[in-house]
Amino acid sequence: MSKASRSAPSRARLFAGVAAVTLGALAAHPALAQEAMATAPASAKPPPADDGLGQRGFYLEADLLIQDDKAKVVTARGNVEVRYRGRTLRAGELVYDQASGVVSAKDKVVIVDPSGATTFADAVVLDDELTAGIAKGFSARLEGNVKIAADTAVRRSDTVQELNKAIYTPCEICAEDKTRPPSWSIKADKVVEDKSRQLIYYRNATIELFGVPVFFAPVFWQADPSAERKSGLLPPKIQGSKRRGLSYEQPYYQVISPSEDLTISPQINTKVNPFLNLDWRKRFYSGTVEARFGYTYEKDLTGDGDRIGDLTSRSYILADGRFDIDKNWKWGFSAERASEDLIFQKYDIDDVYTQRGLVASDDKRLTSQLYATRQDNRSWFSVDMISIQGLRPSDIDRTIPTIAPLIEGRWEPDSPVLGGRLRLQGSAVALTRDQSQFLASDPGIDSRRASGLADWRGSFTTSYGLRVSPFAQVRADAYSISDRPGGLSDASVTRVVGVAGLDFSMPFIRRDGDRTIVLEPLAQIALSPDTDNDPRIPNEDSIVFEFDETNLLRADKSPGFDIYEGGQRVNLGGRASVIFDDGRSASLLVGRSYRSEFDPGLPARTGLQTTSSDWIVAGEVTPILGVSLFSRARLDSDTLNVRRLEAGADVLTDRAWGYVRYLRDNQDISGVQREDVDFSGQVLVSGNFGVTFGGIRDIENDVWRRQEFGVMYKDDCLDMAVVWVHEETFNRTLGPSDSVVIRLKLATLGDKGYSR
Repeated sequence: MSKASRSAPSRARLFAGVAAVTLGALAAHPALAQEAMATAPASAKPPPADDGLGQRGFYLEADLLIQDDKAKVVTARGNVEVRYRGRTLRAGELVYDQASGVVSAKDKVVIVDPSGATTFADAVVLDDELTAGIAKGFSARLEGNVKIAADTAVRRSDTVQELNKAIYTPCEICAEDKTRPPSWSIKADKVVEDKSRQLIYYRNATIELFGVPVFFAPVFWQADPSAERKSGLLPPKIQGSKRRGLSYEQPYYQVISPSEDLTISPQINTKVNPFLNLDWRKRFYSGTVEARFGYTYEKDLTGDGDRIGDLTSRSYILADGRFDIDKNWKWGFSAERASEDLIFQKYDIDDVYTQRGLVASDDKRLTSQLYATRQDNRSWFSVDMISIQGLRPSDIDRTIPTIAPLIEGRWEPDSPVLGGRLRLQGSAVALTRDQSQFLASDPGIDSRRASGLADWRGSFTTSYGLRVSPFAQVRADAYSISDRPGGLSDASVTRVVGVAGLDFSMPFIRRDGDRTIVLEPLAQIALSPDTDNDPRIPNEDSIVFEFDETNLLRADKSPGFDIYEGGQRVNLGGRASVIFDDGRSASLLVGRSYRSEFDPGLPARTGLQTTSSDWIVAGEVTPILGVSLFSRARLDSDTLNVRRLEAGADVLTDRAWGYVRYLRDNQDISGVQREDVDFSGQVLVSGNFGVTFGGIRDIENDVWRRQEFGVMYKDDCLDMAVVWVHEETFNRTLGPSDSVVIRLKLATLGDKGYSR
């Protein structure tokens, strides 16, 4: 056996160094290898092993090393191994022609990259400039379990590489039957990576599912995954519906500048006119702006796909921006508007009802805002102006108030005050309506409110483990109300409200085998003047008022300013928990509120008016890992009948995922009884095959609002489902509908747009 190392002759050193660098360079740069590398986060790449050779040292080992000085050829044969800069080359034979500068390797060539990626080839040849070369019988297993193979891999220059007769897949290959096709793959006659243009070109490319071709393109291209930003086509969205027929949306991403880009997404439909979507983004030195636009020229659409009415422009805008003024001050805006209420449903526009401004949007409502904020370690201040467009069937925009301004602030001193935390808060808001909610011919109620609050809270624990938290609050409100209904005169209302009290808690903890048991009695005493809910004050911010475990031990259970809970009251509760070492757990909370007098100022539906409130019961249990159950209920104070009940379960295991939610409310915020259940999930029934399902059942009205059922296949690299969907909703021109939806996701390529 012959070995060459640092002490080898200079020509052997040159041979080993050139072989390792050039062959390693070829392995590291094929187009699909770059794509696979881009799918793995940098933090996931293991550091190269330290072989002790450093950056300039090399190691060459072979059964036989032949140096022909006359022919100027160096040959290594038999179990050849070369290591250089963390890269390892193994082959049956390695030849370096010093005259031509050509390095060649053959007989089961294996190259291991420092990242762990492994390349295989029957033979490899490179020139002396390290710029051109070819590998025959090329294959590689790269990061992210990506496999690629090609008849030949060609390095034409420093910037251009290509694979010929190539196949790419991130799926597992069956070891017992190598002829069995992977779940999905891409085959192409040629794949070319042009690094100078940061593009990857495909020629005669076919996407196959289980060996069956499903998509073919003679020519297409995409941005090189190694490029940070590059113009090019993005994955298309393909949908089928009774409303629009077959729909194909092809996004194109255009880089305008290093700080600006635009995505153009024309949607082509077989039954209706095209719809154009645009998404523009720009980064400034102090902030960012994103604006989405949509436009079409079309008639109104029905659920059956009929076109009614006149041709007209139909559009939407969803935009927001956020900017830094200085270290503490920021400002921003959101602009959300649509030319019609149903445009997002008709054209399946995604990600509409997300928070774009300071205040979160409600579902089926668009919120435009202009705001500024200031924040430091001890204070917060914000001013916001808000305009809302309602998209619900019951919404009348002229009755929805414009909020201008909404001002909020708080401040805490650096040091404790009287041994506790002091917080000063202020709030002011002005609401303006064009039309009354009660009579269309009347102007809407306009109101203005200013409030100031001082909130103090302390805490100490006795030697017996009793924790006592004294608290005190005082708040002053001033209201000005105009355009009151029924011709009532304008009103100005002032009030001062406050509360003082104590919170008590004393947990008892016991360790019993593999579990921890905690019993915790809870109590609160709150003393206030009687409730001063003046009937002239309109309830604007406390409409959604629920009494449950989240506010059982709050002195003022109202979510806003307009309604205030007063009087003398005691809030009592008890919580029991058991926590197992293996992650299982269970907890139960029971409580209620007692007050000295009946309080007609609180909403009757909350169960808080009477001297003894409704009972609050809430429990959670995790019986096995991956399964959790919860229930929360409000029981009548006298009969213990269920007045409100919410229960559900979440499941997340290797074979199943899903949730179910049940809600029963004797009187919701609209004043009507409600009972419904909604659920969704998927279960792998056999191997990689399973079912997916979901639905919304309106039990009160005995109707299914939505149903869906489908079959699915899922493995590590493919998620595919065929789902039947039925919607039994009437929303103006849109009625019940049935559709079959194909959902397809391919690993490393993301969502290809087949989902709804």
